Amino acid sequence: MALNERHATLGVISLGLALGVTWAIAVFMLGMMAWLFGWGIEVASALSGLYIGYGPSFVGAIAGAVWGFVGGLILGIMIAWLYNRFLLVRQHHLK
Repeated sequence: MALNERHATLGVISLGLALGVTWAIAVFMLGMMAWLFGWGIEVASALSGLYIGYGPSFVGAIAGAVWGFVGGLILGIMIAWLYNRFLLVRQHHLK
């Protein structure tokens, strides 16, 4: 975080990487749990419509983790970028 006058901005790449890694791990674990124990098969099936190659198997879990990382990275970058823009606008209007 960089310190601005009164508020901290978000690191765009840092938040993107954090969300990407977190979502990749979650999607991978869901795929593995569905494959090994049958837990969350319905959720894994729903995500397979979004992530190409994703499914309840080791290879499917890896594919889902890659897609999940990309999606989380993009989402994190968008959130941090928008937050920083809104913060700039707010600070500009407070002056």
